[in-house]
Amino acid sequence: MTISTPATLFTDPAPAHRLERAATALAAHNFTVEILDDAAAARVRVKELIPENAGVFTAASETLRLSGIDGDINASGRCRAVKPRVLAMDRATEADDIRRLVACPDVVVGSVAALTETGSLVVASATGSQLPAYAGGAGRAIWIVGAQKVVPDLGTALRRVEEHALPLESARAQVAYGQPSAVNQLLVLNAETRLGRGVVLLLREAIGF
Repeated sequence: MTISTPATLFTDPAPAHRLERAATALAAHNFTVEILDDAAAARVRVKELIPENAGVFTAASETLRLSGIDGDINASGRCRAVKPRVLAMDRATEADDIRRLVACPDVVVGSVAALTETGSLVVASATGSQLPAYAGGAGRAIWIVGAQKVVPDLGTALRRVEEHALPLESARAQVAYGQPSAVNQLLVLNAETRLGRGVVLLLREAIGF
């Protein structure tokens, strides 16, 4: 059964009982789940979850930027940050090396467009750069998910992508890159095959798109 959710509610943090329902479903699908109060708590927890000197790729994410996690990873020197290295490489002559670096890091850190109460993570991407690492290329994946991203089911999750996340990301991309974004690729993660690989830090507050 598909539950209709008004688009305006895509910004409202889900209440505690819905967060618990999503967390229980995720755990049943082999994801490790922690419900945290806010982005500040997630920022501390991410540092604890990443081994020192690990190779870490941060996917493009407003959640990571707003929380400070992106800066913690890419500017701290505590780990081998992949993104600064990739940005310094020549995309014409080193494209294969870039592809390998972002596809198979020790750890990938990012977010998702939606999390269903049935335990699925939904990721939308214009370039697909983060998808190989999310899907299994990374040794560990850590997703920080704001409470407003929790939706009842997959149909509502896809609506959230198209009606809410895409317009906001397009506006950001227009300013940053001079062109709008697009949902060129979708990834739905229904379960983890390796227990402990996928970690979801589910926040009680809203953050990101």
